[in-house]
Amino acid sequence: MSKSESGFDAEALAAGLETFGGDPEERRAVARHARDLADSGRYEADADVPLTPEHVVVQLADAPEGGPAERWNWWLGALEFAYGGYTEFTLRRWSAPDEA
Repeated sequence: MSKSESGFDAEALAAGLETFGGDPEERRAVARHARDLADSGRYEADADVPLTPEHVVVQLADAPEGGPAERWNWWLGALEFAYGGYTEFTLRRWSAPDEA
C-alpha cells in the first residue's frame, strides 16, 4: 500500500487505526476503502476538507464504539445521511487471518 492518485497515505492510516484495535487485515481493509474515497474526491467536494489519514482517525474517534471497520461504517453512515453517495465505500467484509 502506498500513496494514491490523491496523495492519500493508506499505510499511515492503517498505522493510525491501531488505536481502535482490530487485526492488521481489518485495518488495511479500512485504509483501502479510505484511499478509494480520497481518490474519488467526493468527501473533499462535499465537506470542503481534504481527506487525510489524520482526519479519518479524528472522525472515527467520534464513533461510540467498535473496531476500525465498525467505526468506518458508522462514519460512512453519517456521511450517507448528510450528503448521499457514500454507500459504495462501506466495508462489507475483509479477510480475517483464519479465513485465508
